[in-house]
Amino acid sequence: MSSWGSSGSAAPERDIDDLPRNDANYTALTPLWFLERAALAHPGRASVVHGPVRYTWAETYRRCRRFASALARRSVGHGSTVAVIAPNIPAVYEAHFGVPMSGAVVNCVNIRLNAETIAFLLEHSVAEVVMVDQEFFTLAEESLKIIAEKKKSAFRPPILIVIGDPTCDPKSLHYALGKGVIEYEDFLKTGDPEFNWKPPKDEWQSIALGYTSGTTSSPKGVVLHHRGAYLMALSVAMIWGMPEGAVYLWTLPMFHCNGWCYTWALAAFCGTSICLRQVSTKAIYHGITKQGVTHFCAAPVVLNNLINAPASETFLPLPRVVNVNVAGAAPTPSLLGELSIRGFRVTHTYGLSETYGPSTVCVWKPEWDELPLEERSRLHCRQGIRYIALEGLDVVDPKTMAPVPADGKTYGEIVLRGNAVMKGYLKNPKANAEAFAGGWYHSGDLGVKHPDGYIEVRDRMKDVIISGGENISSLEVEKVLCTHPAVLEASVVARADEQWGESPCAFVTLKDGAGDGSDNTASDIMRFCRERMPGYWVPKTVIFGPLPKTATGKIKKHELRAKAKELGPIKKSRL
Repeated sequence: MSSWGSSGSAAPERDIDDLPRNDANYTALTPLWFLERAALAHPGRASVVHGPVRYTWAETYRRCRRFASALARRSVGHGSTVAVIAPNIPAVYEAHFGVPMSGAVVNCVNIRLNAETIAFLLEHSVAEVVMVDQEFFTLAEESLKIIAEKKKSAFRPPILIVIGDPTCDPKSLHYALGKGVIEYEDFLKTGDPEFNWKPPKDEWQSIALGYTSGTTSSPKGVVLHHRGAYLMALSVAMIWGMPEGAVYLWTLPMFHCNGWCYTWALAAFCGTSICLRQVSTKAIYHGITKQGVTHFCAAPVVLNNLINAPASETFLPLPRVVNVNVAGAAPTPSLLGELSIRGFRVTHTYGLSETYGPSTVCVWKPEWDELPLEERSRLHCRQGIRYIALEGLDVVDPKTMAPVPADGKTYGEIVLRGNAVMKGYLKNPKANAEAFAGGWYHSGDLGVKHPDGYIEVRDRMKDVIISGGENISSLEVEKVLCTHPAVLEASVVARADEQWGESPCAFVTLKDGAGDGSDNTASDIMRFCRERMPGYWVPKTVIFGPLPKTATGKIKKHELRAKAKELGPIKKSRL
């Protein structure tokens, strides 16, 4: 840190002029302008495709204006929240523009949550409108019933809209309509396609609300602003090298961090959204070969399934280079290597709901092309440096906030700050004080900083295993496990140990036809690990079976920790 002058106080900042802002040279940043521009630049280009449904950019712009107008005519606007409970369908894409065009805030809800959790979200956000896909109508109905029973006479039912989907069985839609609920297309008809929407006066105005998983406590509402959404929409596309007119497959749920801001980015780059209601390996390869897909995002678990799929579901070689953005969990070097061999161009990113989705990237260096595949993959699995729209990224001692040395060994907490950080948690000052302590957003992730400045996640702070006073990174153990030829995926948690306090407990899913899940297979995996890692890192327990996952493909480690606890402690040897 440098200091000019002898005075300890900073001099007031001066400019070369006193020219004021005015309407001609200053406006609040918002991604809503991207949609208007896309409709002007490419009115006839496909904007959103879903089965037999196909919209152009001109049509999407008109539909979103209708949506905003219909909300405004029902007094839904500034200070209102509109909840959307649906998979990746056109209505969710339209909600990312239509809702904020009315001045309201869009809250896309995880469709895999139970009724009790969704009830908490709807009540906490005071949702005035609930849009729900026909398949999930009874889930929304049950959630609202829970709120009604709790609030009694104080309950004010929201406007309930059901979204019909021609690719679904009509029974669920008929059931909803029989309850007197308005259908989404009929709702749009009540709006004006030429609605004169207004951008926000202040770019700090909220555009979206999303909730954390709430695995250890009640979910926290992450509030995002128009400025951040604008900057990150441009940043995520530029970082990825997404060209104008890209064809994007929605494998990533739009309810997860607003689709990592690609909902808005696709309008900025006039791309085409291919909606995917249910993610499967066959559907991904079909999108690539039949629909011209050039880009998609996915968690490692989805990509793992992609490279281990049976030949009947794969279409190789790829007809073109397909760009894959991987985040959501740390990918293993072996996974990145396998994807590269198959012709996928992988961009590895890292982020959180609180940072609009991915906000760091492992920027590829041309000199890495000359390295052996194993070394390239090892470098590529690091989380890298900050996005263009993120101004601060570091690894620090969580107590002193001092940066850790860039030695690739010293652990610290990953912290971030800048325009790509949330406004804060809704109605939660205590959590905000903790999250923003010291002028940084605290991720809760442990990592190291390498000599080249690239960061690497080593574990969640709560997932570190302390064995005999030594810290063990569960992620590092998982990386080794996933190189075993029989292992499809693995997750490692702590199990109580009478002698060492804790020891690694591995939950493993085997590849089809590889191993029988017997003690012999477990012994082979332990022997494999013993040859490749320190002895105290080697899992003392190996349990076989499918791993529990969230809607975005993250492994539910809290459930695995609970299973490990049920096993009881590993007994101290009497020998």
